Formats: sequence, structure tokens, C-alpha cells
Amino acid sequence: MPQEELRNVSIIGDGGMGTVLAMLLCEKAVPTRMWGYDAGQLAEIECKRENAKFLPGYRLPTALVFEPEDDRAMAGADLIVSAVPCQYMRRVWSRLKVHVPSGVPIVSVAKGIENGTLLRPTQILADVLGDEVPRAVLSGPTIADELARRLPATACAAAEDPGLAVRIQKTFTCPWLRVYTNSDVVGVELAGAMKNVIAIAAGIIDGVGAGDNAKAALLARGLAEITRLGLAMGATEQTFAGLTGLGDLVTTCISPSGRNRSFGERIGRGRTPAEAQGATDSVVEGIATCESVAALASRHRVEMPIARAVYEVLFENKPVRSAIDDLMSRRLRAE
Repeated sequence: MPQEELRNVSIIGDGGMGTVLAMLLCEKAVPTRMWGYDAGQLAEIECKRENAKFLPGYRLPTALVFEPEDDRAMAGADLIVSAVPCQYMRRVWSRLKVHVPSGVPIVSVAKGIENGTLLRPTQILADVLGDEVPRAVLSGPTIADELARRLPATACAAAEDPGLAVRIQKTFTCPWLRVYTNSDVVGVELAGAMKNVIAIAAGIIDGVGAGDNAKAALLARGLAEITRLGLAMGATEQTFAGLTGLGDLVTTCISPSGRNRSFGERIGRGRTPAEAQGATDSVVEGIATCESVAALASRHRVEMPIARAVYEVLFENKPVRSAIDDLMSRRLRAE
């Protein structure tokens, strides 16, 4: 199979990342269509030529086609982008299953771990659509608003098939997005999911005003936790020091527009988790992911004190100050 750019792309999901990738592809003159779960919401985006809910302030290209019909959403596609939040993927792909063209690769841009099954996004696709569907993941420090502003960014295309990874790399690389390849699908997906849990903790640190020293320690020790669980699940250690590990973690923990960090900051300022979640229309993936990470840590017997502290704050009503005090008073040990 030649390793050229993939043409005719269907994007499943009308959130911020799906929208900005559609903008990027249209600018590269790649025929692109977008499907959304809510036909009414999709029609509103088409009418206004702006995704006011998830990516406000950016005019969408006239070349972008909006397709509300399930049976036409992926017809003729050479590549399908799954831009559906992780906890909704099973529902969406079960609905679309009969319309997925045979042999067409699907690249996921979701970052999460499904509650209950503890499956990663590409595993959910395999579970719903069958293991024979070619699958990949596109991940990294890619804040949608910055991509829309054409600020320099990097990402990683990961697939077990190196040829598919290269084709995705070429399809999405543009003057402001440089895409690398990776064969460690497990590590790339786990890193992208787990960094959202650490980002909630980073927001809490910001909200209580704990300072830069605490923030730096959180990122360093948080990355150590992410790496421990990743290695226990078969990932490659090098992945966690790269773009989808350290790179994505730093961006998510420092960006003022980061959903997970902002959610944590509201908690640090005294709101309950429910109040903090209700303050945004966006999906805060780290909340559900935190439950899954706690379950995975228990299954693999991996110590993850920061992730555990976030879980206790979100789901066991533990006061933030108590969680911080408990982390600081843990048994002394070597780094």
C-alpha cells in the first residue's frame, strides 16, 4: 500500500478537536465531511459556519461538508477520524457500525479510558466494530484553540501498522502542525488519558494557591505514576518522556484553557466537584478517567498516590487540604 496522504476524510464528532482538524484538512484541500450525534446541533454549526459551543470565534471553511445522515457519513472515505469523547464512543459506534466501510482505517483523537470495561479508545473501536478494522491514534499537546490560531504544535500518529502511521502523519502535517510517528499505541493512549487526571490535580494546586514548587513536584511525580502504570500494562517507557507523555502533560497542566485543569482549579477555589463540572459545557474527560485509572492501578497493583488523592476528592468527598496534607506526609523514600 503506498504511503501517501489519505484523501476524503470523514470526521465523526463535532467537538473542538474534530472541528479544528476539519479546518486543517480543508486548508490542505482534503475533501472533508463532518457528522455529529445531534443533527440539530450539526445544522446550527453549518448555518452559522462556526462551532460556537466548542470552538467559538473561528469561521469554518466553505469546503467543509456537514453530513447529518448516518448512512452517508463515511461513504467514500479513505480515512475516518473518531473525534467522540471516550465515554460516548461505544454508543456512537454501535449506532454507526453498519455504515463503516470495510477496510477503511479509523484514527482516534479521544483521550480517556472507558468506565467498566477499562478499554482504551482503539480497543473500544475493536470491541464494537471488530478487530479487523485498521486503527490508529493521533495524540499530543494539541489544544484546539491554538491549532485554530495556527500556533506551532506537534502531535504523534501511533499505529501497529507503521505504514498507516506514516500515512496519517502525512495527512495531518501542515506548516503549523508537525506530526511524528510511534508504534506504541498502548503507551500513547494511556499517556493521553492519564495526564487528564494529573491536570485536575494541577488545577487544584492552582486553585488553592499552593505555588510553583508544588506544581513542579506534581508534574514530576505525576509523570512517574503515569509511567509506572503504563509499563505495567505493556507500554514502552520512552513514550512517556515524549510528546504524548511529558509534552501533553505539561500543556494540559499549565494551559489556562485546559478543561481538566480549569475544572480542578474551580474545586481548589472551593466549589464541589458537581458545581465545578456544571460550570462548563465541555466534557471533562479526566473525571471519568480517574475512576478507570483507580481501577487499573488496583488491578495491576501499581502505587499511584496522586491519582488516588484526586479520586478521593472527586468521589469520596475528601477535603482538598486533607488530600494535600496526606500526600506531603507519606513515608519518606528515595525518588
